Amino acid sequence: MDKLKISAGNFTAKLKKSLEKTREKFAANVNRLFYFWKKLDGEFWEELEDLMLSSDVGVATTGKIIDELKDIAHKERITEPMPLMERMKDYIADILSSRSKSLIKPASGPAVILVVGVNGVGKTTSIAKLAYWLKSNDSKVMLAAADTFRAAAIDQLQIWANSLGVDIIKTKEGGDPSAVCFDAVAAAKARKADYLIIDTAGRLHSKSNLMEELKKIRRVIAREIPDAPHETLIVLDAATGKNALAQAKTFSEAAPLTGIILAKLDGTAKGGIILTISDELSVPVKFIGFGEKPEDFAAFNAAEFLDALFAHE
Repeated sequence: MDKLKISAGNFTAKLKKSLEKTREKFAANVNRLFYFWKKLDGEFWEELEDLMLSSDVGVATTGKIIDELKDIAHKERITEPMPLMERMKDYIADILSSRSKSLIKPASGPAVILVVGVNGVGKTTSIAKLAYWLKSNDSKVMLAAADTFRAAAIDQLQIWANSLGVDIIKTKEGGDPSAVCFDAVAAAKARKADYLIIDTAGRLHSKSNLMEELKKIRRVIAREIPDAPHETLIVLDAATGKNALAQAKTFSEAAPLTGIILAKLDGTAKGGIILTISDELSVPVKFIGFGEKPEDFAAFNAAEFLDALFAHE
């Protein structure tokens, strides 16, 4: 398979704005800690650990980062925090960028992107933003409204389809989601779409039924296009912190995840969850969303993310 290269895009100013809360809560305090603390003593390491945990960097990931810094300090006989600042950023960058960030595009036929996530995380809006982003990269996009359990979800996706000028396959509320997917795949092939993005139900209060439905959808798609879905992206609300990690683990039981869309990044001071998700799930963050407009969305780039997070502004 070929892969569609994801452009980082020029969104530095918006990204810095969206990370204001996290920068004030986490990065600014980390900067102060490294710049003004005089020695690498037990109290310094405790302060660093507290800062990370309070920004929803998980216990395991926090431990890895601190152990790495301690190991560097020991090997290189570093006794002051300041020389370790850039080393910490480098290690975080390795965590965030160690996996492929590109969308898979088959050599022929449509790429099928299955989008999952619980209700309320911004899933439908993120699908619209992804469609807008793909169209901006000269791709023909189709949508499928397979969240048939909520009329509002179908209507919302229809509104976005009209706004973006893309085709949509849908049925009435209560219809069979798998049938929608079957029809959507056939239509995407017939209309020579480059990408088919499928919205799915997100009700976790009936987790067992939801997961079985997702498995069925995947089987139906795979019968029509053997290597599909090519991507299974989960939309997570950055503001939900550790709960986002639990959601991702739950969905991964039914649908092996290939990437994450981290939504509402501008609404949280706990952006550290992005480290935990990348590290503990071994699933790359592929896109980030900030704001309500279609253009408030970008391919994730670890270097730009860290530059914006630790910016002195």
